[in-house]
Amino acid sequence: MADNRMKYVIDSNMQFPLVELYLEAGESAYIQRGSMVYHSPGIKLSTTLNSKGSGLSKLVGAMARSVTSGESMFLTQVSSTSDSGRLALAPNTPGQVMALELGNEQYRLNDGVFLALDGSAQYTMQRQSVGRAVFGGQGGFFIMTTEGQGTLLVNSFGSIKEIDLSNDEITIDNAHVVAWSTSLDYDIRLENGFMQSIGTGEGVVNTFRGTGKILVQSLNVESFANVLSSYIATGN
Repeated sequence: MADNRMKYVIDSNMQFPLVELYLEAGESAYIQRGSMVYHSPGIKLSTTLNSKGSGLSKLVGAMARSVTSGESMFLTQVSSTSDSGRLALAPNTPGQVMALELGNEQYRLNDGVFLALDGSAQYTMQRQSVGRAVFGGQGGFFIMTTEGQGTLLVNSFGSIKEIDLSNDEITIDNAHVVAWSTSLDYDIRLENGFMQSIGTGEGVVNTFRGTGKILVQSLNVESFANVLSSYIATGN
C-alpha cells in the first residue's frame, strides 16, 4: 500500500555510489535537478519550482532563491504509475550519500547537498539575516529547511562525518558544512577578522551552539576549484 515513503538502496560496493529509489503507484519524491541516471517505464519526471507555497509567492520565492544563492529555480518531482517504479540517482559531486530520517529532528541544508526527499516530507525556504547571507553562501538570503516526517538524502564532496553537540559549541569551516539540526543556533563570520583570515588561509567559518547534529564533508569544493584553476587554460 502506498504511503508516499520512498524506499532506497545506496550501493555500498561503489566508491561513488548510485542510489536507487523504489516507488509504488501514486508515490512521489523530489530529487536534485539533473541527478537522474535511469528509470523504469512507470516513472514520470516533472519540473517544480524550488519553493513552497502557491501562485505568485511560489514563483517569487524560487526566483529569490536562485538570485541570492545561485541554485536552480527548479527541482525535479518524480512520481510512479507502477507499484514497481525504479529510479537511479547520482550526485553532482563525487562523495558520500547519507540518509537522514526526519521527524523529531529537522535540518537546514547547505547549497548543493540536497539529493532527494520523499513525498511524505516537505521543505521551506527560510529567510536568513543579512550577515549570514553575505558571509555564508549557505542558501544566500534563503535556506532550505525540512519539515514533516520522511527521508532526506544528502550528498557530500568527499566523506561525511557526523558531529553531535550536547549543550556545546564548535566552529567549522563554512565550506565543509553539509547540514545541521534546526535546534542549533549558528553564527557565520570571518575567522579572526579580514587580515588574519587572509594570512591563515581560513576564511568564513560557522560557529554552532546548542544541542543537535552537524554533518561535515571531508573535502572543500572551493579549495579544489582553486587547485584546478591553475591547470585550466584561459583566453589570456
